[in-house]
Amino acid sequence: MKSNKIIRGYIFSRPFMNERVPQHIQNIIIRDYCVKNNLHFLLSATEYAMDKCHNVLNRLVKNLSNIHGIVAYSLFQLPEDTDLRNNIYKKILSKKKVMYFAVENLSISNKDNCNNVENIWLIKKTLRNCLKKF
Repeated sequence: MKSNKIIRGYIFSRPFMNERVPQHIQNIIIRDYCVKNNLHFLLSATEYAMDKCHNVLNRLVKNLSNIHGIVAYSLFQLPEDTDLRNNIYKKILSKKKVMYFAVENLSISNKDNCNNVENIWLIKKTLRNCLKKF
């Protein structure tokens, strides 16, 4: 049975949060996630390599009208800046769309989901700062 939930992939061509995952591996993980969750996967859009650039993500969020949502390899591919992340959440929620995160097996489709993702971000940032002191 073919899903009517059409989803666009989102991957990185640069490291994120001190991690580096080859693009083909990101796509394999996303494709597997979509199969397991009955999502019809379209090809992934790849973010530009410039540091802190999220132009491709912003374009995907802007052009969600004909698809169910976006599936990113990881939630840590969202902007590190809290305000920029919140802006993306607001746009996705206002369009009544969904953003999935394959590695973490999470999604955002309501404010509670966004709060959960923000808590994970807070933990990751805190741990990263703690490790620098040792």
